Amino acid sequence: MPLPSEARPRVGLFVTCLVDFFRPSVGFAAIKLLEDAGCTVDVPESQTCCGQPAYNSGDRSDAAALARRVVEAFERYDYVVAPSGSCAGMIRKHYPALLRDDPDWGARADALAARTHELVSFLADVLGVEAVDAAFAGSVTYHDSCSGLRELGIREQPRRLLGTVEGLTLRELADADVCCGFGGTFCVKYPEISNAIVGAKTENIAATGAGTLLAGDLGCLLNMAGKLQREGRPVKVRHVAEVLAGMADGPAIGERS
Repeated sequence: MPLPSEARPRVGLFVTCLVDFFRPSVGFAAIKLLEDAGCTVDVPESQTCCGQPAYNSGDRSDAAALARRVVEAFERYDYVVAPSGSCAGMIRKHYPALLRDDPDWGARADALAARTHELVSFLADVLGVEAVDAAFAGSVTYHDSCSGLRELGIREQPRRLLGTVEGLTLRELADADVCCGFGGTFCVKYPEISNAIVGAKTENIAATGAGTLLAGDLGCLLNMAGKLQREGRPVKVRHVAEVLAGMADGPAIGERS
């Protein structure tokens, strides 16, 4: 039974740059999952990049400026939710340190960080969602993205919810917790190393025999999808939210509509 409107958590969806530019369907899947779980969802138009690329490149000044914009855009919500462990991790783990010495923004960053969550962990750990109303005919394997796993402790949550998807078979991936080689700006700075890392990952993906690869971060998914396609491997790639929301009927990542 849906919650009464006054009891529904008001969630600000942090869409992420990659979802906005490359895979808007992930944002729509996130909204469906949150609304099905009883939330009221807003997508603030004033949101911008979380500042992670600048932060990881050592540009603390621009990263702090972006952090202030994000705090201002989202601090009116009960929760901030992102379909990305890396963006959620940036807000939750790094904003407090980034703005700690700013007397006007430090406490505001701390407060927002405490209310910020990655999508699947928010559903499972905060809202207590135990099952989803979705079906998927086929086998999948799952890659644990570095930021979600190591910064936010996301591992069992997606597997538990995937276990409730009708018709889905999960085939575990060897070295599922090993980096795919994306690493944001890492793949641009060190393309040869990145390519070697993702090559090892696609070998393990193919070895599962699964027809679809899932993960919770679009950057990792774009990287692995590109390598799989260059190798000619017939593995579809999707964000886990699309499967959990029952919205995996459209083209997979990298496929033409």
